[in-house]
Amino acid sequence: MAAILVTIMQPAYLPWLGYFDRILASELFVVLDHVRVDLNSRTKFANRNRVRTKEGWSWLTVPLQTKGHALELNKLSINNAQPWQSKHWQTIQHCYGKARHFSDYAAELKSFYERPVENLVQLTKPMTEYFLRALSIGVPVYYSSQLPIAGEKQDLIVNICKHFGATGYLSGPFGRDYLNAEQFERMGIDLQFHDYQHPQYPQCWPGFEPFMAIIDLLFNCGGDAREIFRSPQSISRKAALQS
Repeated sequence: MAAILVTIMQPAYLPWLGYFDRILASELFVVLDHVRVDLNSRTKFANRNRVRTKEGWSWLTVPLQTKGHALELNKLSINNAQPWQSKHWQTIQHCYGKARHFSDYAAELKSFYERPVENLVQLTKPMTEYFLRALSIGVPVYYSSQLPIAGEKQDLIVNICKHFGATGYLSGPFGRDYLNAEQFERMGIDLQFHDYQHPQYPQCWPGFEPFMAIIDLLFNCGGDAREIFRSPQSISRKAALQS
C-alpha cells in the first residue's frame, strides 16, 4: 500500500512560507474550514498576516463580523463596511512595488482585492489555490466542510486521516501540546511534526525579517521561491505529550 501522509490546516490569509512547505511535504492537504474560529488562538492567522515594510513589518488584517454571526470558518463574515480591500492593496503596492518580481504576480493578486467577498473562505480559497499554482505545488486539496466526517479536536483529525486511508499525519509543532500519539498509533497512523526551518532570502529593505506572508518571497524571488522555502529537515517523529 502506498504511503499517504496527510496534513490538515485551517484556512489562512496570505499564508506564510511554512504553510506551503508543510503542504509540499504531504501527499494530501485538507483545509479545516468547517470548525469554529478560535478568537483566542496564539497564532490568529486565519484573517491576517505580515508584510515587509521599511521599518520592519506590518499586519494586513481582514476585518471580521463575529458578534451575532456564525463563527464557523467557512461562514465567517467579513466586515465590508471597512474599505479593507483597497487599503490592503495600497499597502502591498507601497511595500513591494519596486520588488524585482512584483509585476509577475501583481495583476492576479490585485484581482482578489477587486472581487466582492462576503466570507473569509471565499477570499482565502482562491488565493491559496493561486499561490499553490504559482509555486508549482500539485498536492490534492480537500475541504473538511465537503467531507462526510464528524468529530471534534483529535477525533476529527483521526477521522479525516481514516477517511483518506492515511498512513501518516503531519502536524504543526503545537500539536505536541495536545495530540495523543497513542491514539494515532492504535489506528496505524504515523504521527509526525513539522518544525519549519525558515530560510533567508533577499528582501526589499536591509535586514531580514522572517515569517512574512508568501507574497514577500514571491515578489522578491519569483520562480526561485519554491526552492527557497523548502525545508528538507523539518519533519520529526518526536512523541507528542500524552493527554
